[in-house]
Amino acid sequence: MSFLTCLIKPLAYVSLPLVLMQSVAASSPTGRYYVRMTMYVGTLTFIATWGAAIAACMSIVGHRYDVNFVIARSFYYLASTVMNIKVEVEGTENLPSGSPAVLMVNHQSVLDILIVGKLMPRRAAIMAKSSIQFTPLGPFMILSGAIFVDRGNNARAVRSVKAAGEKMRNKRLGLWMFPEGTRHLSEQTDLLPFKKGGFHLATQADIPVLPIVVENYHWLYRKGFFGTGTIKVRVLPAVTTQGLKPEDTNDLVIRVRSQMLHTLREISVRVPPREEPSSSAVSPANSPAQSDVQKTPAVVEDVPAMSESGEAKPRAAQKAKEPSENGTEEEDEGMVLVGRPV
Repeated sequence: MSFLTCLIKPLAYVSLPLVLMQSVAASSPTGRYYVRMTMYVGTLTFIATWGAAIAACMSIVGHRYDVNFVIARSFYYLASTVMNIKVEVEGTENLPSGSPAVLMVNHQSVLDILIVGKLMPRRAAIMAKSSIQFTPLGPFMILSGAIFVDRGNNARAVRSVKAAGEKMRNKRLGLWMFPEGTRHLSEQTDLLPFKKGGFHLATQADIPVLPIVVENYHWLYRKGFFGTGTIKVRVLPAVTTQGLKPEDTNDLVIRVRSQMLHTLREISVRVPPREEPSSSAVSPANSPAQSDVQKTPAVVEDVPAMSESGEAKPRAAQKAKEPSENGTEEEDEGMVLVGRPV
């Protein structure tokens, strides 16, 4: 009898939280949202905790650049099963094999970590703000070979970008980044202005840009709602940068953003347009369509402009940074991923 008690008690203690979570999830849509968010964050925390030990072991045996691939794939397979969310990728033939490329991906929410988990390349390192190395993530990132950029110092930022380009060429690595620079998720399918740091790197290093587009998953995840389903991702053909000069960067940004925006609207669930006010109530100069165009520039500076020699231009010689569409210049803690595409 005592044996059965010892066996049943632990099971009861373990199952109690699950029963409570199921009850909360069934009580209301809001309750279901918070339960699923807890499950998602819990899965991420579990993998991150396990990943610290993996990073230490793999660094010791000389495989530090495979750490992020192992952790990312582990997170995707576990989280996609727990959350019942899959990622379907089109255009995998466009992913370069063993050749350097700058992979540009639109950024929507914390759920993008699942996308990264699905597409993370082998031999990957992370480029992030230097301040992150002093956070709880710091030890893991150092062990996994992260490259830190000092955004508060123009000269150091430029040197970091140049070093990343040289590393990509020499070791035939790829760079994964979110060109919008911050999260943007709304019912309307659109992109924020792109920052130019990754494009400067691509033109300086003669490395192609590979656009990757994730559909607008507002239908699956948003504040107060966390559903299940399949997220579509499309990999577009690479855009060459051979022969381009620093002054051609703006045109490159606009071209890549235009391709990504067209694809985003093509693969996303169509949202019926909102009812417009009557023409008599809105003057042509202040029409919604024109307002959207005015406050959504295609390009935003995020690093100092560079001359052909690779030196940073003075701030006075650069264009003023324009605000993003949502009126904020909040910087994301999101990371730039450096690795060999697979």
